[in-house]
Amino acid sequence: MTDITMRQMLEAGVHFGHQVRFWNPKMAPYIFGTKSKIHIINLEKTLDMYQQAVNFLSSVAAKRGKILFVGTKQQARSLIRSEAERCRMPYVDFRWLGGMLTNYKTIRQSLKRLKELEALRDGPTFARITKKEALSIMREITKLERGLGGIREMGGLPDAVFVIDVGHENIAVSEATKLKIPIVGIVDTNNKPDGIDYVIPGNDDSIRAIKLYLQGIVDAIIDARGHIIEEEIIAEKEDKKTSKKAALPPKKKVFKRQASVGEDKGDNPKTGSTKAPVVAKTKIVRSGTHAKSAVKEEKGVVAEENKEIDEKTPVEILAESAVDVLSDE
Repeated sequence: MTDITMRQMLEAGVHFGHQVRFWNPKMAPYIFGTKSKIHIINLEKTLDMYQQAVNFLSSVAAKRGKILFVGTKQQARSLIRSEAERCRMPYVDFRWLGGMLTNYKTIRQSLKRLKELEALRDGPTFARITKKEALSIMREITKLERGLGGIREMGGLPDAVFVIDVGHENIAVSEATKLKIPIVGIVDTNNKPDGIDYVIPGNDDSIRAIKLYLQGIVDAIIDARGHIIEEEIIAEKEDKKTSKKAALPPKKKVFKRQASVGEDKGDNPKTGSTKAPVVAKTKIVRSGTHAKSAVKEEKGVVAEENKEIDEKTPVEILAESAVDVLSDE
């Protein structure tokens, strides 16, 4: 686990609060002083409370619990998404939909719809639908993916919620409070810490500060559930292998043609043999003619030798028959 130091917090600007005129009096215990009409946060308290929050989240992760990362403001979107994916936790980075926790049954139906549309898009029938229908399906997938893509594998209500800006994410905080889900939140000097179980007083607008918070928390989660992540990765690889095998078409059986009685296993391009088939000798006899034809095989070349064909004219045949009759008499 990467331990966050006070020097790192100073370099990231965690101690800078908001202007004095925007402050919330409930944050007074965490304010060190003012400079140029800006409140300065006491980093000793911030570091101590940050370590308490990290220990709590790591204990939740070690018990296979789910931690929902919430950060929909512009500065936090990309960081929330990348760090939550690194520790394989659900996240919300675009917009918090009302009822995402309190009305999770409806959200589950939307997630089911998203999976059905993705299966349709990746299936063989998608190429046969009209262009208008295809565009409509792709738009719906994009909309659902943008709003619910981060929680598609959450599988139920989370065990804890981590919020970057509790004032900006007040709906998420109220829903988690209503369901008694523990909340870990970054609270700046312009927000109130009410309802937050683990308060981390600090700058919630600086990208460097947000990155520092997330890196420390995510590293602790990975250390706490490292073996679990490895098991999940192995299981996913096995699922992909089985799905690929199921998607492959069955292999066609190739039947080799056996040589017939009059054939030898020779050089034949169709059968893969090395010799030409043996051609049986035939003898042709025509009426009124004496024809002899012999077919011989020599090194794959069939040679025909035609012998003399003695054909007699009708006059000769009549003469022979007359001689036979006279001899009989």
